[in-house]
Amino acid sequence: MHGPLPAHAGARPSATRLPRRLASALCLEDFEPMAKAHLPRPIFGYVAGAAETNASLLDNARAFREWGFVPRTLRDVSRRDASATLFGRRWSAPFGIAPMGLAALVAYRGDIALAEAAKAADIPFILSGSSLIRLEEVSAANPDAWFQAYLPGAAERIERLVDRVAASGFGTLLVTVDTAVLPSRENNVRNGFSTPLRPSLRLAWDGAIRPRWLAGTWFRTLLRHGMPHFENSFAERGVPILARTVLRDFTARDHLNWQHLALIRRRWKGRLIVKGVLHPEDARLAREHGADAVIVSNHGGRQLDGSVSPLRVLPAVVAAAGGMPVLFDGGVRRGTDVLKAMALGARFVFVGRPMLYAAAVGGAVGVGHAIALLKGELDRDLALLGIDTPDALGPDSLFRLAEGVRLA
Repeated sequence: MHGPLPAHAGARPSATRLPRRLASALCLEDFEPMAKAHLPRPIFGYVAGAAETNASLLDNARAFREWGFVPRTLRDVSRRDASATLFGRRWSAPFGIAPMGLAALVAYRGDIALAEAAKAADIPFILSGSSLIRLEEVSAANPDAWFQAYLPGAAERIERLVDRVAASGFGTLLVTVDTAVLPSRENNVRNGFSTPLRPSLRLAWDGAIRPRWLAGTWFRTLLRHGMPHFENSFAERGVPILARTVLRDFTARDHLNWQHLALIRRRWKGRLIVKGVLHPEDARLAREHGADAVIVSNHGGRQLDGSVSPLRVLPAVVAAAGGMPVLFDGGVRRGTDVLKAMALGARFVFVGRPMLYAAAVGGAVGVGHAIALLKGELDRDLALLGIDTPDALGPDSLFRLAEGVRLA
């Protein structure tokens, strides 16, 4: 006889508590086709696509399938606990929501929806510097949120941005370092997407054939909050999201170097994380320049096409980090992905696109559902692995499959 499931068993939320369109989502992958049907083609293409041939995007997922688990059996796992500690703070799960730009174009008040869902679920949320809602509003909605910055090119603008982030109450600042120049995102051109968006008949038609998005996100935003602007790229307000002349101030970043990180470290009194590290030597340099952690990431495949999957270099980066926490993002879709990254040395894992897709189709409720699904998978995965906590994972929990062999 099978007894009742314990309270921690991690079963997905009851479908009766969810809107019908969300109840059919059984895993994170299910949100992508739902978002594709909901969003205008240019906006979905911007979120889903990557650089050039999407080679790095595809390899991020492929890398996980090259590792298999070696579970233990007949171990008492009745007290398993998937919570995790980072920087002295205990979170309900070892994953958080990665920074994603233009979230408020994908979902109504998208950054707020993501922030509030993360707060309710007690997981970290990182606000993107390419966001359309003022960082002060997001900090008020979730005081534990982190902020991710794309550095301006001039030192004085860097200082003013850092001062603004500090004054807004953020305690953790991420500096993204893999954006020296703009990447080649050919899919954006083919889909009619640009930043800012350029008014055109094609853009109007793409929006008109997605009436739920048009009314629920675009017109609702215009009526209640006016034209969205890039609010957080600099200390001052940026350009509007819709403009006749596509001219977004990226400010040349190709001269930025480690001395700019040292400048930030002197100016910023909170936790400092460097995001976009793939080479072990860069992890060592980040530590030497005062970083508190690094995020191993290839920007979701959105920068240099052909850059290695972060999972492949994770162990080497951990070894070079000298005990500094190494965090991870890139291709995470399942609880097993989270645990594979942790077994290879990641202290914490971040999830991007699926959470934004969930926000597109269900707002904060959709994101909460996505979080609950991933938590449920983690709980079951721990039990089936024969371990109580993610901290118990190690390289001996995994087996590297033979070259050319992948778990489909």
